[in-house]
Amino acid sequence: MKAPGTTTRLSVQKTYKLYVGGKFPRSESGRVYEVTDSRGAKGSGGGQDGGAWLANAPLASRKDARDAVVAARKAVAGWSGATAYNRGQVLYRVAEMLEGRREQFAREVADAEGLSKAKSAAVVDAAVDRWVWYAGWTDKIAQVVGGANPVAGPYFNLSTPEPTGVVAVLAPQDSSFLGLVSVLAPVIATGNTAVVVAAERAPLPALSLGEVLATSDVPGGVVNLLSGRTAEIATPLAAHQDVNGIDLTGAGPELAAELEAAAADNLKRVRRPALGEDWTADPGTSRLTAWLETKTVWHPIGV
Repeated sequence: MKAPGTTTRLSVQKTYKLYVGGKFPRSESGRVYEVTDSRGAKGSGGGQDGGAWLANAPLASRKDARDAVVAARKAVAGWSGATAYNRGQVLYRVAEMLEGRREQFAREVADAEGLSKAKSAAVVDAAVDRWVWYAGWTDKIAQVVGGANPVAGPYFNLSTPEPTGVVAVLAPQDSSFLGLVSVLAPVIATGNTAVVVAAERAPLPALSLGEVLATSDVPGGVVNLLSGRTAEIATPLAAHQDVNGIDLTGAGPELAAELEAAAADNLKRVRRPALGEDWTADPGTSRLTAWLETKTVWHPIGV
């Protein structure tokens, strides 16, 4: 018998949704797919390899990808037009919010990557530190890659970096949170907006990141998060004429080659996947400079 004064509660399962334009829509197709814990790691879509069920994630469609690009394009002017110092403050606020939800992310990372409680907590700590690190670069990268150029004549010749625009990001498949932060943060730190395709088998940390972004100071549309089949979502993004760059980190060799060919149609900037990338290593500035264009201005020297 039930003890006096006790009640039986129904379990409240978390509903995961896409994050597009600052809102949380379901996939326009209404489709979902099962996400299982790390015991089901061999399958690309989860659910069929014996792992314990974790959640139903939205299965984004081509229409969702196009909607995400529209939202990202609308956000470009405001985000790129903000001061670098302000962008740094906004990104630091995201780190504060991540720190406040540390236990949730540690649990999701442990399920996604088969890590112990201590190791998953260390991964989350590293991801928060990585976010803070990129936040600190927002108002410094221009001094590293820009500057005054020596020219013959009575002119100032100044080169300054500017954002590329809308960048599609295929998040790494092997690092659901630290890898995700490592590829996303440099894109928005430099003033670009992003359409992110989460790790196909382990999308939950990415979808939870959308909840953090929505409650921080990041304007809607600056980051848009999609979950589903990587190839299905990435194909329209690579061919989209309003996408200015694509990070192929989360694509396999065959898919990466197809996407790179599609991206050439409008001369997108492409960052090819690297084999065996160590997400715990010092990231350097290469991902920051990958999404910057250089503008050079000539100005006559006043007499």
